[in-house]
Parts: sequence; structure tokens; C-alpha cells
Amino acid sequence: MLPVLASIMLLTLFAPVAPALPAEPVNNGMMFGGQWSEANNTSTNVVNLSDLPAVVEVYTATWCENCVDVEHALDDVQAKGGIEQYHIHRAIGEVQDPFGTEYIDARWNTKYGRNAPPAVVFNGTMKKEGSVTDEASLEAEFSNLASVDLQLGQGTTSFSWAPVVSQDTRQGMVSWSLDIDAAHLENSTLNVTAWIVEEGAEFEEGTNGLGTYPHIVLEIITLGSELEGSTAIQLPEPHDGDDLQVHLIYEIMPIPEEPVEADDTNNSEEDDALPFLSPLTVIALFAASAVVHKGRASQTTRQVR
Repeated sequence: MLPVLASIMLLTLFAPVAPALPAEPVNNGMMFGGQWSEANNTSTNVVNLSDLPAVVEVYTATWCENCVDVEHALDDVQAKGGIEQYHIHRAIGEVQDPFGTEYIDARWNTKYGRNAPPAVVFNGTMKKEGSVTDEASLEAEFSNLASVDLQLGQGTTSFSWAPVVSQDTRQGMVSWSLDIDAAHLENSTLNVTAWIVEEGAEFEEGTNGLGTYPHIVLEIITLGSELEGSTAIQLPEPHDGDDLQVHLIYEIMPIPEEPVEADDTNNSEEDDALPFLSPLTVIALFAASAVVHKGRASQTTRQVR
């Protein structure tokens, strides 16, 4: 028995450990907001931009065991205030997740690149892959990433939600108003969105053993690109219960620079400076060159004699 235990201990000590992947910047703009309301309640609130929570997108799956460590660390950070979580469940792949949505998964891949869960993106600007940290703890690393200031400056955002519930459908009116320094919008586009989130849903078959899966993003609805507006939206059906939430999220995305075309002006001028030679002209030039060469060869022969 002792030799077996000793072997197990040696294997544990020398087993390879996944390297800690540092968070990396995502160079496609930023996200902020996080104001929200229960879908069944009427709500209005105004928040200073400097007081907004960090928008934290979590790429996860019900079969991902490492995701549990990541989510528990984020829960500890959220308990202290300062972040709002949005869980994107993987839908594209061999293993199906009942909470995954293909277009939301495809959005993640397009915006942040393909990766296996877990991964976390803070404010659309910093991405952390995996569940291994080189800091004191995952909670400490996530707290540091969430505290990075977007430097939005002075300004406010207002959010209103008014539900309309009937027997046939569930919908409501979203209103928003963003007061922000115009410098943030230079060479950029503003995308205002409503994120429909299910507070929690049960899935006992989830192989990571979590059981209840929180903060599930069911749908992302584009509201417009104006600084203020109001629009009616229809809500999706929750997986279970009646715990939908409506969240307001802003995205500021840089306008891609158009590639600079090569300047062919000089080449064109050089080409224009060359005379055009027709095929007949080329043949005549070769014939004349041959006659001259023959004459010179004959003259050289006479001189030798």
C-alpha cells in the first residue's frame, strides 16, 4: 500500500501544470453600462459614468469544470460590488450546451477570437483565458482587471424599462440617454444594446456539477446608434421560472481605417515617357541593327587582310 501511495504522491508532484495565461488587450473598442431592471418591473435610473460597474462577459459551458472556479471567483468579486456578469454559453462545438445560442457564440468568436471555455472579458478591453493565475488568487486578478478605469470622464447614462405583458406576448419599452464627452466618439461608432439575461436556470445534467447556472445571456438586441432614444422590444422565453432581466449595454467601436492604395503616379509618368513601339517598328530596328553589324564585320575583315 505504501509504495502505491508514494507513487501517487510523486505523480501529483511532477504532473504538468497548465501555465498561467496573462490577460491580453482586445483592440476593438470598449463596453460599458450594466444598468438593468427585472423584466416584470418598471424602472428608471440615472448613473454617473464613473460609477458604472465593470461589464464582465464570461465564456462558459455546462460541461466545463474549470469554469466553476472562474465563476466562483467572479461571484466573490461581485459580492463586493463593482461588476455585472454576463455568461455566454458555448453553442458551437461537438458538445451541446442547452443555454448556448449560436449567434451569440458566433459574436464572441468574431469579437474576441475562438477559444475554449473558460474565458473572461472585462469592459470589452481585456481578455483572460483559462482558470490559472500567477497572482495571489483568481479573485485578486479579476478585481484588478475590473478596476481598470475606462476614463469615460464626466457624464451620465439614464435607463428606463416599462414592461407590457399580455396573454400572447411579453414585451416592453426601453429608453436611454447617454451624456458623454464627444471625444470618445471620434472615429468610432456607438452601438446601444439591450441584453436579456436569465438570472438562473436549472440543468442537473450539467457535467461540471453546478446545477443552477446564473447570468445566462439569452439575447442581445440592437437598439440603435443614437445618444438617446426609445424602442419597443420583445422578450424571449426563459428556460425556467420567471426571472428575466433587461440590461443596457453601450459599445464604442473604432471605425476601421481604409487601406492606403499605392501611389502609381510616378510609374504612370515613367510609362508615358517611353515611346510606343509597334511590332513592325521593332522588326525594322532589329533589321537595321543587323545591317550595321554586318557592315562593321566586313570592314574589320578587310583591315585584317
